[in-house]
Amino acid sequence: MADGEIKVDSDPVFKGIDPIKYEGPDSNNMLAYRYYNKDQMVLGKRMEDHLRMAVCYWHTFCWDGFDIFGAGTTDRPWHGAANDRAAADAKMAAAFEFFTKLGLPYYCFHDVDVTEDSATPDELSNNLKRSADRLAAYQEATGVKLLWGTANLFSNPRFAAGGLTNPNPEVAACAVRQIRDCLEATNQLGGENYVLWGGREGYDTLLNTSLDRELNNFGRFLSMVVEHKHKIGFKGKILIEPKPHEPMYHQYDFDSATIHGFLQRFGLEKEVHVNIEPNHSTLSGHSFAHEIATAVSLGIMGSIDINCGNYQNGWDTDQFNLDVRDITLALIELLPSGGLDTGGFNFDAKVRRQSSDLDDLFYAHVGGVDALARALLSAADIIEKGEIAKFKAERYAGWEGSDLGKMMLSDGASLESIADKAAAAGLNPSHTSGRQEMLENLVNRSLK
Repeated sequence: MADGEIKVDSDPVFKGIDPIKYEGPDSNNMLAYRYYNKDQMVLGKRMEDHLRMAVCYWHTFCWDGFDIFGAGTTDRPWHGAANDRAAADAKMAAAFEFFTKLGLPYYCFHDVDVTEDSATPDELSNNLKRSADRLAAYQEATGVKLLWGTANLFSNPRFAAGGLTNPNPEVAACAVRQIRDCLEATNQLGGENYVLWGGREGYDTLLNTSLDRELNNFGRFLSMVVEHKHKIGFKGKILIEPKPHEPMYHQYDFDSATIHGFLQRFGLEKEVHVNIEPNHSTLSGHSFAHEIATAVSLGIMGSIDINCGNYQNGWDTDQFNLDVRDITLALIELLPSGGLDTGGFNFDAKVRRQSSDLDDLFYAHVGGVDALARALLSAADIIEKGEIAKFKAERYAGWEGSDLGKMMLSDGASLESIADKAAAAGLNPSHTSGRQEMLENLVNRSLK
């Protein structure tokens, strides 16, 4: 075939796997959706439009089961002896066959995921242009869309000390070039967001780190990313993915609140949002729901990489998130704000090393999709019943409905005037129960 020519499913890789369909909660088919009915209306919107689910390219098609303790355990048909052009093309064909059989609307990629191995920045730039043309053809043929693209600024040894925050300006310039190329490819492909996942934007020791220099450079180059976005007419959001540590001892993009403070410092809080990952949330000492609530409150909510970690491990295990309750708690923070607009739920998750068969990729994603759908139905039930929202409103009613609350929030209020008011009224209030256990029981009653 010529470089630009594609034939969708001309030689299927996933033989024997039919397109995944919705069969309802009573189905015993492990390769069917029991809860994800994409056209079902939930809170006035189609389920598919609420969740906007995406398959990640890297864990699903690039990873071979390798970890730091052992060699790869999977032998995928698209993994050649080397990641040459033929292997990259075979991988792309398999990817779009997988996307379409799952019936999910989006995918996500790093630049190096969709190209063959590139020895130099020139080769990567040229290979990405070719791959972007092929991706565009697959998108047109299948209807699958790009949720977001991102540049890999962490795998190549040159990025051992970071990309945009690297102490060597030559390395930082190469990072800028990769971002420019990948942002333009994302725009070409109609991507709805562009993500900057630093990976190694941080430090291992302050003994060799100029913290002020690196943060200033990070802010300067991020401002350039935003400027270039507008220059090329990219309509999507620029996103940063919070992560507290690992692989670096300390990552600059620690959590949503840290990122917001950083964005404010450089005047970018209206331009850049966050791509939240549950596994990173727990690594930072927060819950998934906390990070969602914080991002919503600060006006920087963007997109979600839906996975989870192993609570007994202190690192990023990228497991498929099957915890319906945990996802439900996050969704009741997200949905009242309008949910996701350009963002979505990207399955940034990988099968376990022992799950080595091709079928396991389907089992994993079907389970992840249904967990999201069940959580959406559960969250919708909680929101529609309104019991938790009513309790919150009553708990804080004094700030809106009492003279004291209104006075304390008025423009003329001061520390002295509030203290004098409390003294004059002889205030000696008692504690009112927060009813935590009752509210947790209400959540459990709504779990589907």
